[in-house]
Amino acid sequence: MTFEGDGVESVPQHRRVLHYHGDEERILFFVGAIVLVIAQSTGADLPLSTFGAVIVAVTLVIAAGITNPAQSWIHWFNALLAVGGSLLFGTTAVEHYRAGMSIFDPSFTYTEALALLSLVALYFTTRTIRGRIQRAKLI
Repeated sequence: MTFEGDGVESVPQHRRVLHYHGDEERILFFVGAIVLVIAQSTGADLPLSTFGAVIVAVTLVIAAGITNPAQSWIHWFNALLAVGGSLLFGTTAVEHYRAGMSIFDPSFTYTEALALLSLVALYFTTRTIRGRIQRAKLI
């Protein structure tokens, strides 16, 4: 990128937006999509069909790709994805554990990992939404 000035190519400074955690959300959604595809590929007992797992993975990657500090609607959508993932994979992990599945069973490990990734993503998404709401009231 070239900016006005001495004609030297430079990269603009990264501006830190207070209470914006979209970078963390992106990483968690991307990692979650990868774990989901790997889990489905290895035959883990997930609460989704193969097509459903791929659709969810693609949705997570798209949401991660379009997350930015300028648009508030994407953070609400991310929160919806994180709540859905937390509920779906969290209840499945608890059901697997209560059914006597070993914590070393790959199905339990994958569902627990997906539940925890969703919960952490929900935390960062909620903090971002809260920051946006507070920033609007301070102006």
